[in-house]
Amino acid sequence: MATWWQSGAIYQVYPRSFQDSDGDGIGDLKGIEARLDHLVALGVDALWISPIFPSPMADFGYDVADYCDVDPRFGTLGDFDELLAAAHARGLKVLLDFVPNHSSSAHPWFRESRASRDNPKRDWYIWRDPAPDGGPPNNWISDFGGSAWEWDAVTGQYYYHAFLKEQPDLNWRNPALRAAMMDVLRFWFDRGVDGFRIDVLWHMVKHAQFPDNPPNPAYRPEMGGMHAVLQLHSTDQPEVHAIAAEMRRIADGYDGDRVLIGEIYLPVERLMHYYGREAPEVHLPFNFQLIEATWDARHLAALIDEYERALPPGGWPNWVLGNHDRPRIASRVGERQARVAAMLLLTLRGTPTIYYGDEIGLADVAIPRDRVQDPRELREPGLGLGRDPVRTPMPWNDSEHAGFTSGEPWLPLGPDWSTRNVAAQGGDEASMLALYRRLLHLRRKHAALAVGDFRLIEAEGDVLAFERRHGDERIVVALNLGAEPQPFALPEGDVLASTRGGTPKSGVLRGDEGVVFLARPA
Repeated sequence: MATWWQSGAIYQVYPRSFQDSDGDGIGDLKGIEARLDHLVALGVDALWISPIFPSPMADFGYDVADYCDVDPRFGTLGDFDELLAAAHARGLKVLLDFVPNHSSSAHPWFRESRASRDNPKRDWYIWRDPAPDGGPPNNWISDFGGSAWEWDAVTGQYYYHAFLKEQPDLNWRNPALRAAMMDVLRFWFDRGVDGFRIDVLWHMVKHAQFPDNPPNPAYRPEMGGMHAVLQLHSTDQPEVHAIAAEMRRIADGYDGDRVLIGEIYLPVERLMHYYGREAPEVHLPFNFQLIEATWDARHLAALIDEYERALPPGGWPNWVLGNHDRPRIASRVGERQARVAAMLLLTLRGTPTIYYGDEIGLADVAIPRDRVQDPRELREPGLGLGRDPVRTPMPWNDSEHAGFTSGEPWLPLGPDWSTRNVAAQGGDEASMLALYRRLLHLRRKHAALAVGDFRLIEAEGDVLAFERRHGDERIVVALNLGAEPQPFALPEGDVLASTRGGTPKSGVLRGDEGVVFLARPA
């Protein structure tokens, strides 16, 4: 029997931008609780909340100063407990974002570590002597550009930070640090959390000897500084798998099918290792291929087939169209194809994750220079790497500030918020929101879509078609990835959903049309 995280769908909430309850322009936990009924009506099974822990917000919560509390901007531990109870009462699971690779430089652990070389917590972080020339220990580059090493004049060593200097990396080779972080998982599991998305899991262990990373022969400046070298020695080290396996043992020790989802940007063959080879690791290593894919039928068919074939025995697939770090699907492929993409996401075999706002077709929002918040954009301006455009407030209705806040939103709303909002689309059966609701309803109604087998039927021209089957139930999904009509012979049966509404023409997919079809038994 399938678990909830296999048959269900996950919805990512970026808490700063979902709903503000106190007028400070920043979303919070009470705001999320107030909007839970939207998630119920949408038809998702779980919400994953991006970091809510105390933080100086140098990287908007991914610089954690206390792993076992809630930042006052978002509320209190009591507010979280109330949100958790309200979600569970509605049949919704709640996942938190675990940030184990690095803490904030304001974390008490780092302050102790930085105090002296002989401090008991010195080895909880990664410290190295300078190179012979006095410079950084090696050529490793921060993902936000520049050297990944920061000089500390007080103790005469460099500390390592894969991201901002305000985000020093934890040393997972230290047993005491490792035990302390495992206790963080237990703290939240004990409160009733249903699982975690584990941030940058593949970064967590570094090569013990810290050799230089090799140069990237394909590097171009517009790619951003982090791509100047290949992260051969600073990520994806063999020792990380034992850590992931220990996290899995902790999760499996709780009832209720707790789930671990790993953020891992790696090629498919290396991604598969995080399911676990020696022992079970994360339940779902995030599969980001659709985020990065060329929107072409043959290319998509090939990557879907490669992914399915690569899965280890018992490994459950998953798919993602967007998240808080990458351009929104509506901006990547256009609004009409974003509907086709939604149908693809919600009918492929595996667990789908929906990024907040995609269900109403939100696009990237241009951020004026004086409103930029993202440290990545501030450090490497002009390269288009900033993440603010995909983190803008959720438009709920056409009232002032789109019903998101009674104050000034922390980021600007999109220009079409007065018409592109949840209330406007909620009563429109032709809307993007109606399409998402329909598709999620079909996943719950038809086992073939939720847990059925997958078989590719066609990838010719602009048409991508596949079959989902469970027992005697057979569903065909046909997607036209182009704007022009394409021939496709649908089997005898009933149309369950179309991205364009109405009844498809016999033997033809209209431009930008996707169809879910229930085939009659042979």
